Amino acid sequence: MNAPELQAQNDPHTGVYERATGLADEWWRVSLSDRPHMYRIEHGGAGGRVDIDTVVDLDNLRAKLIKWQREGFARAGDEQSETEAPRDSGFLAALKHAIETTSKSAKPRAERSVTIGNVRVPVGRASPLVPAVNSAYLFAERFNDIIADIVENRRVMLIGHTGAGKTSLIEQVAARSKHGVLRSNMNGQTTVSDFVGFWTVKGGETMWVDGVLPTAMREGLWLIIDELDFAEPSILAVLTAVLEPNGRLLLKEKGNEIVAAHPSFRLFATANAVGAMSQFRHLYQGANLMNEAFLDRWRVYLLDYLSPDEEAEVLMRTLAPRMSRPMAETLAAIASDCRAAFTREDLASAFSTRRLLDWAELMLRTGDPERAAGPAIYAKVSPEDAALIRSIIRHHIVFDA
Repeated sequence: MNAPELQAQNDPHTGVYERATGLADEWWRVSLSDRPHMYRIEHGGAGGRVDIDTVVDLDNLRAKLIKWQREGFARAGDEQSETEAPRDSGFLAALKHAIETTSKSAKPRAERSVTIGNVRVPVGRASPLVPAVNSAYLFAERFNDIIADIVENRRVMLIGHTGAGKTSLIEQVAARSKHGVLRSNMNGQTTVSDFVGFWTVKGGETMWVDGVLPTAMREGLWLIIDELDFAEPSILAVLTAVLEPNGRLLLKEKGNEIVAAHPSFRLFATANAVGAMSQFRHLYQGANLMNEAFLDRWRVYLLDYLSPDEEAEVLMRTLAPRMSRPMAETLAAIASDCRAAFTREDLASAFSTRRLLDWAELMLRTGDPERAAGPAIYAKVSPEDAALIRSIIRHHIVFDA
């Protein structure tokens, strides 16, 4: 046995971590990196597909091990400690009984509603701010918890890489349930006045202009705060009070006027480098840290890219009948490989479903994948990224000599 193998064998952190329930459809693998004092982390699912492959230091790894333990992962071969408290074998049965009892006793909703996923969502009112319905949009089963939180008026934050569909999920729920949507992008130049409101002079008269937050609260709109991790601290401070149950907005600049939220008001945020995504903060320069007290006021969901099977289904729905399943599966595999390269930091740019659809649509018009990739992909990225994406495409598609 050579020195690196001996070191890996003796390291208390390396190995494969599987769920304690014995399910083998998801796992984490920790091994020593080629870089000194660093660890390689891989995440895989059914069929052995690896969707995360990154390198972290020991402090980052220890934080992940704590998180994995909470989620039920244990290193293969480790036995339960004799001092560990025994598991409550009746807990899940009691939980199921509680849910069934609550479901039977719940009063039927009087308002009109529409089923999205497997959740009944109350219908709003017609408004120019209601997004357009994308009939090809795919509501994956994992979205049901998010939709249920919307119905219960929870504050929902969606985290994930650029182009993972965080904003489009909220917009498509709103589109089908007829709720108007406002968006505010925290681009580093958005001020608290833009967000809350300001005084101005019009026609010689001083008047107050509501920002997006009080406008949405008063009119019962859904407000999406995009890239919240780039927001100014003053904006986060304003949000804190609104995030509380029955939270209200205090407009100090308007004589301490209090704005109460309309029953239909909903508040959402998206972020790239928060919580479970913090390990990728270096990919999103300028992203701010958010403390746990602030994050605990949200339901935070990690939204990954669609799986290749789901993305192939979206391609077929959007571009039917011209898009065949074999074509869709090939294009989805290319997108998946590009995203894996982005996660490994081999690519500097993400590969969104929107970009994939644009490329596929132009490809069907030109009949040439390489020609279509020019304006749809290559011109939007660096020459180095374009070269790597081209090699990934040529790995999946055989071009004529």
